[in-house]
Amino acid sequence: MAPRAYWKGTLKLSLVSCPVVLYPAATAAEKTRFHLINRETGNRLKQQMIDSETGDVVESDQKGRGYELRKGKYVEIEPEELEAVQIESNHTIDIESFVPREEIDKRYLNHPYYIAPDGKAAADAFAVIRDAMKDQDRVALAKIVLTNREHVMAIEPLGKGLLGTTLRYPYELRDEDQFFDDIKSPKITKDMVELAGHILHSKAAHFDPSEFKDEYENALKALVKRKASGKKIELPQPEERPSNVVSLMDALKQSLKGRGGGKTSAKPHARRSTGRHRSAKKAHRSTARHRKAG
Repeated sequence: MAPRAYWKGTLKLSLVSCPVVLYPAATAAEKTRFHLINRETGNRLKQQMIDSETGDVVESDQKGRGYELRKGKYVEIEPEELEAVQIESNHTIDIESFVPREEIDKRYLNHPYYIAPDGKAAADAFAVIRDAMKDQDRVALAKIVLTNREHVMAIEPLGKGLLGTTLRYPYELRDEDQFFDDIKSPKITKDMVELAGHILHSKAAHFDPSEFKDEYENALKALVKRKASGKKIELPQPEERPSNVVSLMDALKQSLKGRGGGKTSAKPHARRSTGRHRSAKKAHRSTARHRKAG
């Protein structure tokens, strides 16, 4: 049985329309979450709003919304003023255009939703829109109002239904130039590029998300289970990192031979020696401080 619909409305393509429902395609319900608790009582903690200048607790009827004009200077916006600019939903997904799938920059993709027909009477019109999109191999761009904000949604066939993904606006994306401009363009030999190409070929695969393993989430679940059952938690010893290979060509060759993850003995010993040296220096500074204090 499908969960409760997040949104109900009408999918409209020119004069063809049908009732549809939206369901969030992603969920964080299975992620391990923690609450802040009082160590002494084991009770959950509640947060309070504090005035940043006076330190006084602010009650709910004193809370308002303000936009920061400059450091520490705010203009207060009243609730009714916000309501006046909010876009009222007409509960319609209005398809405006169809674009080639490859033209959509993946950085614009935001939140995915499943779109399904709302009731048996909508099945025919829904199937017509869905199958027409399959034949064209294009993605529909539509407008939809969710939580008082207008969004652009990319819609494409997915199995028996449709997948709608809200898109970010251009102002929400950072310009890549500010991050990439300082990247140098060194001269790389053809041999290096060919070796890297061989490595890529050896790791060729197909996209299969069932193989994705969230190791941290699994570790959290195991930790909570052991702790709740009263078992002792043994903290693992930090692993030594393998030494860095200075030569890029050597790294490529070792990767191709499957020895890229191998450990060497010289560098880790040097790391441990450095650690002891740092500990000795720390102890020396501590002794010197005690002498000075005395």
